[in-house]
Amino acid sequence: MAVIEATLPRRILTTPTAGPLAALVIACAFFSLNSPQFLTGGNFSLIIQQVMVVGTLAIGQTLIILTGGIDLSNGAIMAFGGIVMAKLALSMPPLLAIAAGLAVCALFGLVNGMLVTRISLPPFIVTLGMLNVVFALTHIYSQDQTVTGLPDELTFLGQTFQLGGTRVTYGSVLTIALFLLFAYLLGQTAWGRHVYALGNSPEVARLTGIRTSRLTVGVYTLAGLVYGIAALLLVSRTGVGDPQAGQTDNLDSITAVVLGGTSLFGGRGLVMGTLIGALIVGVFRNGLQLMGVPSIYQTLITGILVILAVTVDQLSRRRTR
Repeated sequence: MAVIEATLPRRILTTPTAGPLAALVIACAFFSLNSPQFLTGGNFSLIIQQVMVVGTLAIGQTLIILTGGIDLSNGAIMAFGGIVMAKLALSMPPLLAIAAGLAVCALFGLVNGMLVTRISLPPFIVTLGMLNVVFALTHIYSQDQTVTGLPDELTFLGQTFQLGGTRVTYGSVLTIALFLLFAYLLGQTAWGRHVYALGNSPEVARLTGIRTSRLTVGVYTLAGLVYGIAALLLVSRTGVGDPQAGQTDNLDSITAVVLGGTSLFGGRGLVMGTLIGALIVGVFRNGLQLMGVPSIYQTLITGILVILAVTVDQLSRRRTR
């Protein structure tokens, strides 16, 4: 019993999601006391709708950061995938257009992974260059025009159903299902253990028999496919294909990952922590809006939260060395 009592607080403190979850609960309590509109089912449904696109992007970002990389191009890839789906859906069956958009996003992820592994370019440089390439392709392909008049199949995930006293979008359900799926893959499969091993030490992972290059390319490709799903969620939510979309979502996805307790140095973190991180951003922005705080101060507070999260991660790593 004494052993349990001694180890329980330590387990809580060393659980990666404990800190982010505590921050989320404290933030919800604070905004509930300062805004009577905050603690309502409709408002929580709105928060989830607001974070579902960035949250889905952040799933792919989590996979890449766990391997020790980073992806600055995910917002641009999502925007291009959305334009491809929207434009093709006007001239071919919508399901084929969706499949084409997903395939294009996965292809960009594959190219990123190949450049990182085959030419040994730093992920930061590869994805920064890819961001500009995809951004330009998006505007060339769309001719800077927003695509409207989309068929219902592309906007289905933006529709809602009744749950208790509030309405929930199908897209929110899909986002939660994706988080649960990747939590299982990372926590319960050999593939997930290999991803963590790769992030902790690529050389040790290689010496233990893990095919690190193939694994890295696979992670980037899978992340690209997830960005394609985010593109579908974005199109469903807005009802249009927007070439201007996703311009800051790459940074927002990194913010969600970091706030969720995943280390920027790779090898440590949980995808469910990323969900909590995305909700922290959503709760802060929603709560501050309800309190009438100007958007520039919301950005300021988000930046401070990121710096605090990285500082805590760095101090934690020093203590475990």
